[in-house]
Amino acid sequence: MNSTLKIWTQLGLGTALAGGVLSACSDEVGGEGSGGEGAGTQAVAPGEGAAAIGGSAAGGEGEGGVAVADAGHDPITYGIALAVTEAHVVAARDAYAAGEKQAAAEMFAHPAAEVLVEMDPVFAQLGVADFKQLLTDASIAAYDGKSAAEVNKRYDAIIAALRGAATKAPDNGASEAAVAAGVIADQIERASAMYRISANDDRYEPYLDGYGFAKVAETAFATSGAAIKADNPALHARITEALAVLTQAYPTATRPDALALNPGALSAASSKVLLALGS
Repeated sequence: MNSTLKIWTQLGLGTALAGGVLSACSDEVGGEGSGGEGAGTQAVAPGEGAAAIGGSAAGGEGEGGVAVADAGHDPITYGIALAVTEAHVVAARDAYAAGEKQAAAEMFAHPAAEVLVEMDPVFAQLGVADFKQLLTDASIAAYDGKSAAEVNKRYDAIIAALRGAATKAPDNGASEAAVAAGVIADQIERASAMYRISANDDRYEPYLDGYGFAKVAETAFATSGAAIKADNPALHARITEALAVLTQAYPTATRPDALALNPGALSAASSKVLLALGS
């Protein structure tokens, strides 16, 4: 386990250690390993311009920008926590396929340190088994340069765990369409916020974060779009428009030399979604 601890320390994820992600290392490392100033970078959209969605604020509260205090009773907030996690592992998988080993290792690891540790009490309350170790395993596989098939196998295990966790979501009477729309709107706003950051920051991570949020919004809409359209046709139209803009903004998991769009185009599209949602 020394190599595992070394990898996570190099990734700057001391909060994961403090949260028990590497609890198996505790006997070996003793009082060491709790150093580190938390995750080396913020992995979700910051509060700038984020609008309240359901019981959560995109980029607002909690280590991963999720209002975890509401997640135990609000299905939208709960769904956002799962979506933020999924966005990072989707980004990690696609970055790894593009040859970005280090970025992929970090992306797999961040949700464990920044979202899932905070969600532990909620998951325990709802009967969701702890699956942080799956993200740890995927992060290490990427860091070690395992085959794409090996990394994808670990990715699939995480997605299966997330789908299982989704079945334990709290029920406050909101319709399936309303919950899905709230989660999708949140992901669109996060993707928009990260694009605004990327316009003034040439680091890869903000772009890759935004790519993941955009992809999860797209996937969720493919599943729930018909229900959203039946419930709120105007909202369906605004989400369709926003996803088209996001596809132009985030064409691939690798950051282009020059961003394709003015960030204002994404902000406007996201604002229209939020207005149609009623936020």
